[in-house]
This record gives sequence, structure tokens and C-alpha cells, in this order.
Amino acid sequence: MTRLWNAPADFADEMVDGFVAANGRYVRRVTGGVVRSTASPAGQVAVVVGGGSGHYPAFGGLVGPGLAHGAAMGNLFASPSTHQVHAVAAAADNGAGVFFTYGNYAGDVLNFDAAQDQLRAEGVPAQTVTVTDDVASAPVSEKDRRRGIAGDLTVFRIAGAAAEAGYDLDAVVTVARKANERTRSFGVAFTGCTLPGAADPLFSVPAGRMAIGLGIHGEPGIDESDVPTADGLAEMLVERLLSELPDGVESAAGARVIPVLNGLGSLKYEEMFVVYRRIAALLDDAGIVVVDPHVGEYCTSFDMAGTSLTLFWLDDELESLWETPVDTPAYRRGSVAPQERVDAAAYRADDAEVAVPDADDASRASAATVVAAVEALAATVDENVDELGRLDSVAGDGDHGIGMQRGSTAALRAARRAADAGAGAQTTLTRAADAWADKAGGTSGALWGVILRAVAADLGDTGTPDAAAVAAGVAAGSRGVTDYGKAELGDKTMVDALIPFSETLTRGVTDGAGLADAWASAAVAATDAAQATAGLLPRKGRARTHGEHAVGTPDPGAISLALLVTAVGRILAGPTPSLEGPTP
Repeated sequence: MTRLWNAPADFADEMVDGFVAANGRYVRRVTGGVVRSTASPAGQVAVVVGGGSGHYPAFGGLVGPGLAHGAAMGNLFASPSTHQVHAVAAAADNGAGVFFTYGNYAGDVLNFDAAQDQLRAEGVPAQTVTVTDDVASAPVSEKDRRRGIAGDLTVFRIAGAAAEAGYDLDAVVTVARKANERTRSFGVAFTGCTLPGAADPLFSVPAGRMAIGLGIHGEPGIDESDVPTADGLAEMLVERLLSELPDGVESAAGARVIPVLNGLGSLKYEEMFVVYRRIAALLDDAGIVVVDPHVGEYCTSFDMAGTSLTLFWLDDELESLWETPVDTPAYRRGSVAPQERVDAAAYRADDAEVAVPDADDASRASAATVVAAVEALAATVDENVDELGRLDSVAGDGDHGIGMQRGSTAALRAARRAADAGAGAQTTLTRAADAWADKAGGTSGALWGVILRAVAADLGDTGTPDAAAVAAGVAAGSRGVTDYGKAELGDKTMVDALIPFSETLTRGVTDGAGLADAWASAAVAATDAAQATAGLLPRKGRARTHGEHAVGTPDPGAISLALLVTAVGRILAGPTPSLEGPTP
């Protein structure tokens, strides 16, 4: 288990600070993560990787000459926010565009894609290749749905080498896609991992048993078996990967392959060497030519005891690029020429306070109600953080509670600062929304940012918003979530509670009910709908790959939404709410 931490919510930020302090030769801190501390040639494509923290050396440990130019580093097991990804990309850009590559997880896709859209709107070319190497997470007919695990290393390295060789953005994309297509991984685990401050692991494996095909965030595997011998494990891994040759590889015999035996955090190197001894013999028996074998930790899962095998099937271009020298904090190959250091003083943080827009007294009074509502949100999350994490651990990665806690706490700080500076209701809630999305990261952080910003847009910074405006804002937030996250009713997500909440609120207001009464009825509808998700099979998010584990347990995103709208309802029903104005 994880033993050393201060405040769990501060762990990721403090980890990055320490990582930069220890590796200033390679990286410098920027908003959202790290970029190279050495100069890159003007006109070189910038390769930006990233994902949640907890997987070191992925992702910051792979930044340096010959590999990545920057890494967006989210909270533990949570994707970086859109703001974080954009900030890292902007700092890494060398004038030839930005290439994003990361594991195929819902929150990462949402936030990296949104950052990519922002860059393009600013005139910066940007493209993406997601890593989909995990053969256990979807059948070959749906390989675009597979998640990324230790195969991140091969795709990242080929993309970085291509940029180093002067490939333009389109060419980097093309060769990275080929590298992804020729990368296959399969993993097992013997114990779960425990996040800082958590009392229990995200998942557990019975003594003497092994989880097969699990994800690097603790997502359940596809099977379980007795722990085999080291040779037995090697045979299982090799047999599964050789049963699915990538497109373009006609036969294993004579193929050139880079094997990567990856430790997930607690498995000792000596154990992996025993396993690799048999892997090497099996590959040789298959007629495979082994090139540059890797045994070590390349994509971990905190303190999880487990391992995965990756096979990277080379062609002439990929093998040539693989020989590019690399010098990063955690991964070095060949000899890199001395690099010129960047003047860090030339870069400034972008977190300076921005003046608040003008507001009238009525809107400032409404802003006080907004702050009270956000206080209720944060308190409710604090009360339920462990249960939300437990629900999420059933078929997900168990971080929903702590992610919601980070987001709501940041939102409350931002709302209080804005209101204290004289902001109106719209600005106060917008600042809270942005802080929530930024600090929570992940899918839920992005979607709560969408909801709160949409509601804020209808509050205004003048006058007192009426019930119709609030209902319209909630409806806009509901549409924004479905447009952004692509989930629909029945997918077992927060949408299953959000849509009934929005529709009931709008109907109540339209029928003449006051905001407090209409909100209370809508909160009941959301609660009922959230509980009903227990019978659904997940079709979106990380749980979708092993959805049967979630049947019988309600969706944590839907439950948290129901809890929070219920808490806000109590604020609106209080003695001095200032959000209603005249009833239409």
C-alpha cells in the first residue's frame, strides 16, 4: 500500500513538484505538467503525451530528447483537464504543430480532444493517435475500443523519434498509427493497488489467485486463475499475443519483434527476469527474431503487483526509428548530444487572477446564493467520498470520489474568491466551473465543468435570475454533456440521472412552480433514476469493457449527481435564497 503522503488531495501536485526538483536537467514545470528543460529545434513537431498520475515513468518520466516534448499529468488515475493539456501543448509547441498520444480512456479522449480543438481554433495544427494495445479489453473486431497500457512506450517512442527525424505532423501521425497497429499487450495482477489516503485497495485478488487481463487503473480483468509458475505465466502471455498477429504481419516466423515485459509496481525485477527467460525461449521457438528486449517498469499502477507483456512488431521504418537515441528521466537509449538549456524565466505561469466583470447589487446577492450552493456541493461530496469511490471500484478505477472531492473543493475556493471580489452570479459560478474541471480532471471533472458553465451563462451578472433562466441553464448543461461525452439514456452514466432531472425541472417551472419546488421534484426524479442504473449494463466509460461487474450496482456518476442536486435543493428551499426572482 502507499504509505507516504501529506494530504491525499495534494499528492499529485506535490509528486510533480518533487519530480521536477529531482530532474531539472530534463524537465521544467508548467501549468498542467512538464515540458523539456532543453531547447528543441524550431519547426520540430511537438509530441505531447499524458494521462493520470500513478503510472510512473509514464508520463513525465518519458519527456526529453528523442521522446516526448511535454507531458500533461492529471491527478491520480484521472485524466488531465482540458486546461492542463492545452497549457502543456502551448508550452511545448515549436511552430510545427502538436501531436497528442495517450491511452484510450474516456476522460483522456474528452479532455485531449477539447484541447486539440482549442489549439486548432488558435491556428496551431494538432492531431492525435490514441494507444489501443490491450488485447483483453475488446475483441480484434473492435480494436479501436481497446485501452492503452504498457504499449504506450512503443507508440510514444516512435512518435518522438519521427519528430526528431524531421517528420512533419501528418507523417508523425501516419507512423504512430502504424506503431499502434503493430503493438499488442496482455497483463495479469496478483494484488490491487491502494491510492494515498485510501483504506483499501481499488480491487483485491484472493490469495493464491491471479486476475487476468485487468486494466492499469484497477479495472476488473476478464478472468481469474490460480497463480501459475513463472514458466506457466510466460506461456500464457506469449500464447495470447501470438494468437493475434497485427495487420501486415503474415507469420510470426522470421518477424522482428521488441518484447516489453512491464512491471506494474510491486513485482520485483528478479521475478520478471525469471519469467522473461521463458518468454525469450518461446519467442525463439516461434521463429521470432527478438530485437532490444525490455524488462522493467515502463507503465505502472502505483503499488499493484502484476506484469504485462507487450510485443512490438517491427518493419524497416519502425526499426530504424527505434534506434533514435533517447535521454529522459526514466528511459535512456543510445547517446544524445549535449542539449542547450531553456531560459525558464522566459516562461510565466498563466494562473494570475483576472479582474471580475462589473455586476449590480442584485446579482451580487445571487452570487452569495451560488457560493452557498457550492458549499453544499463540497460538503456533500466530503460526506460521501468513500462511498462514491467504492461504487466506482466495482467496475471502474475507484477514483470518482476523490476526483469529485478535488473538483468541488477547488470550485468552492474559486467561488468564494470571485464573490469576495464583487463578482455577480454568472462570473462566480463560471469561475467555480472552470476550477472544478481543472482540478478534478477525468470525465466527471470535464462534464461537471460543462454543466456549471451552462447554468452560469443563464444567470447573468445583472439582476436576479428567475426560475426559467435556471431551468434553461440546466437544460443547456444536459445537452452539453450529451454532446460532449456522447452518452445517452441507458448507457449507465450520469446522463441517466441528469436528463430526468433537467426534464422534470423544466416541466415544473413551465407549469408555474417556483424554483425551489420544481428543483425538489427534479431532485427526486434524479435520485430515482440514479438508483435505477443498478440494473443497467455500462455502454460508456472505463466500465464498458467489463460491464457485467457493474450490474447490480448503481452508476457512481449518476449517484453523485443525484446527491448534489438534492443538496442544492436544500439551499434553494432555505430562508434567503436569491436565485429565483419573479416566477414566470
